Amino acid sequence: MTTPFASLGLPEPLARACESLGFTEPTPIQQQAIGPALQGRDLLAQARTGSGKTLAFGLPLLAKVEPAALRTQALVLCPTRELADQVAKDLRAAARFLPNLKIVTLCGGIPLRPQLASLEVAPDVVVGTPGRILELIAENALSLEQVATFVLDEADRMLDMGFVEDIRTLAKRLPKTAQTLLFSATFSKDIRAIAATLLRDPVEIAAALDDAPKIDEWVHVVEGGQRHWAVMQVLADKAPEATLVFCNTRKETAALTEALQREGFAADALHGDLEQREREEVLARFANGSLRVLVATDVAARGIDIAGLPMVLSAEIASDADQHVHRIGRTGRAGETGLAISIVTPSEGHWRRSIEAARGAPFQERGLRLSQQRPKPLPAAFRTLQIDAGRQDKLRPGDVMGALTGAAGLPAEAVGKISLYPTRCYVAVARAQAEKALAKLREQGIKGRKLRVKAIG
Repeated sequence: MTTPFASLGLPEPLARACESLGFTEPTPIQQQAIGPALQGRDLLAQARTGSGKTLAFGLPLLAKVEPAALRTQALVLCPTRELADQVAKDLRAAARFLPNLKIVTLCGGIPLRPQLASLEVAPDVVVGTPGRILELIAENALSLEQVATFVLDEADRMLDMGFVEDIRTLAKRLPKTAQTLLFSATFSKDIRAIAATLLRDPVEIAAALDDAPKIDEWVHVVEGGQRHWAVMQVLADKAPEATLVFCNTRKETAALTEALQREGFAADALHGDLEQREREEVLARFANGSLRVLVATDVAARGIDIAGLPMVLSAEIASDADQHVHRIGRTGRAGETGLAISIVTPSEGHWRRSIEAARGAPFQERGLRLSQQRPKPLPAAFRTLQIDAGRQDKLRPGDVMGALTGAAGLPAEAVGKISLYPTRCYVAVARAQAEKALAKLREQGIKGRKLRVKAIG
């Protein structure tokens, strides 16, 4: 029997991977993009965050790759390393039944030497940020001469971040026959302009936006000095299991995070000063329920993909309409209803009016009663244990689960998400059981191996 994904023309291993990942039906963007992309057509696709766009370009890209050909055949550009990491992760999952396929992530903010080593044998697929890709080309470590598929993911954000000349430079290094797939949440004049120079007779897709997310959205207007108190009040009133809070600057991100932590909220910040390992740790804790509030700037939050995120809160309303679209697109995914709230001060009214003009409707405005009493804090249900071993050490999620429910004696429901990385593992444990689990893992080890374990957060 032909499966829904196979009916789009995908090879059997890719269709089977989609099924194994729990995808039963293609999303609208996948239905409209995969066929033309498999036929070799260039695409200009408008797709919001959470629409399934990664597989919309990833599956056709993987279908054309010849594994172990010892040449780079596809290049995916992303605005930030967080998004690049997420895209690479999704591509690896989709390629699980394609043997000998090598996908590498090449981004700035990470030492160059390990990336140079990863390119000693040419990868089949490269996912990365423009600056680092150009740097590695300058080192003669990476060649784009045989790239068949060129993807621009979240192209509008790359243009916003000033990457337009880098994109043009990279495009000139590609074969003239390379297929280009451009995905953007908005079709601005700048996007139209660069598409006109990079794409050949593209298929234009925007109808996927008909499947709009269900998001309740409104604004609260407060005085400038009440912003932090207003954020805490909203969090206490709504009490979501997880909230992504946006700020417009790194300074405000740090200040708000400190204020939340001081009042007992399970909160942490994501910002550009964190090392890659620290960033992965924060994201793992947010995804596994050890953090209930993640505070970030728009740039730092790119690539965060948390299933079922119930609420997005703009502590500072976005400074332009495109940023606002990207923010609210984090919630209301997969048919669930999301909540998007923006805090606005009188001095930010011009930003509010600009977004309202772009969306074609005014925001619903709701009053916010600021209590004189301290808002009730939001502790997390889980704590995270960090194990200093990972995939390179042949550690598997089942090994961790077995150690916790076996020697450590925890009930299965006390163990949450297990996130496995090359050299470490993060596991969520019910807060009441965390100290017991930590002591037992240190004492008993995992499968007879004594490993370093510590509680974080």
